[in-house]
Amino acid sequence: MYVVPVDLRAPIKMGIVLVTFKIMPESVDTDLDKVEEEAKKMTEKFGGKVSGFEKEPVAFGLNALVMKFSLDEAKGEMDSLEDNIRNIEGVINVEVTDMRRGFG
Repeated sequence: MYVVPVDLRAPIKMGIVLVTFKIMPESVDTDLDKVEEEAKKMTEKFGGKVSGFEKEPVAFGLNALVMKFSLDEAKGEMDSLEDNIRNIEGVINVEVTDMRRGFG
């Protein structure tokens, strides 16, 4: 068995977190393009990098907006970002549907 010495005082490298938000509009009349634009601005201001948006059918012509982005793990909690996106006109809810650590 080999023992590898570890310096416990060395800084720990933080990784990248890959996050998926599901943004629910108030109605079928909500302008999803405008919501997408605002959510992207807020995410980038928070320090995230948006990789894309998809429209996901919910029911009766209502589509949710699915936003995927990456973020430095050192940023920590995303509650403030969720709250900001939730306050966009026409948005009723924001939910984290996936969060995982990125490698590579």
